[in-house]
Amino acid sequence: MNDSSWGAPPQAGYWGPSDGGPVQGAAPAGPAYDAQYAQQTRPMPIVPDVPEHGGDQDDDRGAARVSGPLFQTPPAQPYAAVPQNPEPMPDVSQPAQSQPPPPKKTAGRDLGAAIGVGVGLGAVIIVSLFVVKAVFVGVVAVAVVVGLWELTKRLDERKGIKAPLVPLAIGGAAMVVAGYARGAEGAWVTMALTALAVLVWRMTEPPEGYLKDVTAGLFAAFYVPFLATFVTMMLMADDGAKRVLTFLLLTVVSDTGAYAVGWRFGRTKLAPRISPGKTREGLLGAVGFAMAAGALCMQFLIDDGAWWQGLLIGLAVAVSATLGDLGESMIKRDLGIKDMGTLLPGHGGIMDRLDSLLPTAPVVWLLLVIFVGSG
Repeated sequence: MNDSSWGAPPQAGYWGPSDGGPVQGAAPAGPAYDAQYAQQTRPMPIVPDVPEHGGDQDDDRGAARVSGPLFQTPPAQPYAAVPQNPEPMPDVSQPAQSQPPPPKKTAGRDLGAAIGVGVGLGAVIIVSLFVVKAVFVGVVAVAVVVGLWELTKRLDERKGIKAPLVPLAIGGAAMVVAGYARGAEGAWVTMALTALAVLVWRMTEPPEGYLKDVTAGLFAAFYVPFLATFVTMMLMADDGAKRVLTFLLLTVVSDTGAYAVGWRFGRTKLAPRISPGKTREGLLGAVGFAMAAGALCMQFLIDDGAWWQGLLIGLAVAVSATLGDLGESMIKRDLGIKDMGTLLPGHGGIMDRLDSLLPTAPVVWLLLVIFVGSG
């Protein structure tokens, strides 16, 4: 170290350059010193070394720095900013609190009530289907009328659209009966008469909103009763009850497969803007379940049916049921509602159960006619 560097102070203390006296409060640097200084001195705080200009590496890093106005050391710059309110460090002696388990997936409905209502409706349908066909036709007509009531009520509440319910209900019930009695010809004629009745009935009201009201009425007539007539048209065949049962089973199995697979493995959204709960994995589950059920039904239920025909019907059912469900979801999103009604606990309304059945009915009817005929 050269002469310009700070040297070690004398053994009895440090002599200042100005008055030759010892600097008060300075700690002697020598290993031996008077005992009297031991009572007067106090330890100096350790100041982090700051290299002088020029980067000298020969300074005594172990020696204590002296204080005083002539020997002020620039304050050390912090290496990192210290937060004003640092978070307290966890106490390692305390056991870490266990995190709450993640929420379990739920169906969003009362599953017990949904199963109970579904079993009850299934029993009514099966009994009426295989005991007296006319009773089953009556069940379909009642479902159509209730569905029309739910749809027109929601249109009025949410959009102010007043579709005429009376001609729709009468024409819808007649349409279902005509489909069973006269087939497709009877269904089309009754549909035309129902549309005419809607146009005339709405003329008794003021003209404001006439176009939107009759348009909604025609849509309701086609969407609910006309599509439902294909169910009763299946009943006309000799094995009509088995055809209707096949149609119902495939639709229910498709919905069940979509729910089960989508709930367990669903990751990729199918149509997030329309129905956020539906996934592509659920659609694959619907296709797989419906095709398997279709092969079994065509092989063992339908006269002259073949298993490969059931695979095609099952595929078509899965697609049509999914599209029907999405269509109903689109309507409910436009109306700003979750369910069309509250008649069925755990399910919502009648229309919430008909959403996948209605568009699937003409698909199954047509494919059965192509594969095994209409008789």
